[in-house]
Amino acid sequence: MEQPKQEILDKRYLRMARIWSENSYCQRRKVGAIIVKDSMIISDGYNGTPAGFENVCEDEAGVTKPYVLHAEANAITKVARSNNSSQGATLYVTASPCVECAKLIIQSGVKRVVFNELYRICDGIDLLRRAGVECVHIESVD
Repeated sequence: MEQPKQEILDKRYLRMARIWSENSYCQRRKVGAIIVKDSMIISDGYNGTPAGFENVCEDEAGVTKPYVLHAEANAITKVARSNNSSQGATLYVTASPCVECAKLIIQSGVKRVVFNELYRICDGIDLLRRAGVECVHIESVD
């Protein structure tokens, strides 16, 4: 049976987000995000430290530093600095969003979130659904 075109595109963009996650300097978990609108990538991001900080995401004990930005937050703030609008866009992210990123996603006007890895805490997905944001979990993108 042939896959629907949207599912093919979703998997393709998720693979691109996964490749983008390779830019992260974080050791514990590398996460990538891409924002797509009207079949164009309008922003991208990966988890890491703010601009101008050292590219070290974890402390000596291996705990993620509190100021590390998530991939979704980086993609949303990047699009905010551009001439693009994320209103009505789709966010592709390699791991399901946390509740803090979910708030940013809602406020940014993103209407659809497609993610690969389901994080153990589902508060972010619950909040997105409550706000009417479509959430799509795709387990395998290969």
